Amino acid sequence: MYSQDSQLKKVQERTLKIAKTIADFCQKHNLLCYLCGGGAIGAIREKGFVPWDDDLDFFMLRKDYERFCQLWQMEKPKGYVLERTSQHFINHNNFTTIRDPETTFVKTYQRNLDIVHGITVDVFPLDRAPIGKFQQKRQKLWALIYALFNEQIVPVSHGGLVTGGSRLLLSTFRSPNQRYHIWKYAEKQMMRYDDKNTPWVTELCVGPKYMGNRYPTEDFASAVWLPFEDVKLPVPVGYDRYLRHVFGDYMRRPKVSQQVPHHDAVFVDPDTPYTKYRGIYYLTKGEK
Repeated sequence: MYSQDSQLKKVQERTLKIAKTIADFCQKHNLLCYLCGGGAIGAIREKGFVPWDDDLDFFMLRKDYERFCQLWQMEKPKGYVLERTSQHFINHNNFTTIRDPETTFVKTYQRNLDIVHGITVDVFPLDRAPIGKFQQKRQKLWALIYALFNEQIVPVSHGGLVTGGSRLLLSTFRSPNQRYHIWKYAEKQMMRYDDKNTPWVTELCVGPKYMGNRYPTEDFASAVWLPFEDVKLPVPVGYDRYLRHVFGDYMRRPKVSQQVPHHDAVFVDPDTPYTKYRGIYYLTKGEK
């Protein structure tokens, strides 16, 4: 995907600037955030980026997540753009992204959208999970419905039944207004436990692989700031239990064949605003 190692390094540098801005912004407003996934592994194992990785992601508890979105839209720190699906804005994501409009990173599944195609840091909410098994399954079902009608794309990589069912639902409910009301109702149902004092939190705004994962609430009760490249970034206080649950022996690097960036991009240019490539790498003829 990258033409040379120096290009990946520049993407990492730009990504780190966004991440540091997010972390500082949250600290300023007394909001909890923490690196998750590969970023958290990088902080613990590498003291910085996983060498072949090209992104950083954050978790935020739902209450702080909602407040973060409101405050960011008002202050717009350093010109970074917050994008989140709304009734009149669809970007095929069911989480929040912070983007650098002075760069270009066109993702394959978004190439037909008129959005900010800059380098991005994703922010995922953590919701409270119920205790009962039936309630947990129901919550995940609502999360799947929410994801489908919020993103409004067929998940082609998750199996024939899921793909076929998703295509049928989207073809049945074609009206943007219908889809909006369905995903807002589903969102309300999947978030119904957020005012409950349960011992679990869960990922719901992710792909089916991680959706419904439950983690002890206490592991996300606070953050610890660790060295990351030349700055410090927060990770969950219970990072070890979280990372072992999701990734197993996360302190061991994967096989060389698996050491590749995981984002599928059409085109990347960390030095040039995305607007230069309109009609060339995104919103091209026949895709508008």
